[in-house]
Amino acid sequence: MPLCFIEPQEAIRVMADSLGREARRQLLGEVVHAWVDEIPEDELEVHYAKAVEDLDDDDLSMLAAWHASLDVGRPIANKEYLLRAFPSLGELRREALKIAAGFRGEEAFDAGVSEEQALDTVLPWLSHERMSQLAREAVELYCWDRLGTPN
Repeated sequence: MPLCFIEPQEAIRVMADSLGREARRQLLGEVVHAWVDEIPEDELEVHYAKAVEDLDDDDLSMLAAWHASLDVGRPIANKEYLLRAFPSLGELRREALKIAAGFRGEEAFDAGVSEEQALDTVLPWLSHERMSQLAREAVELYCWDRLGTPN
């Protein structure tokens, strides 16, 4: 019996194509989180600024509410405040970027940006080890999706 080997990046794409809507959203969220985890420290602020720039008022309010939960000052739901507050978040800067990038990803998903486009944008930036981990998560999501969850 022949064995078929597939690169993790391609496995993630195949799984994404086979998932229902909710599971695809979850997989894309995992991909974005993996991407944020691999961004070098000195580039976090630049990526945060890009993510915040595209957020609407509702998303800015939710991000400001997250800031409020940290007691880093009186949060204001505007881009300038959020960008100025980012350096003071210390170890939580990656979490803030994950939230902002997640909002941005949801908006793109709702606007019709395909999963394929999103994967094309993010996957090339991930290490082979991280893609292997994501491929395992994609298989778990595939099983979860196909075993009767409503989508």
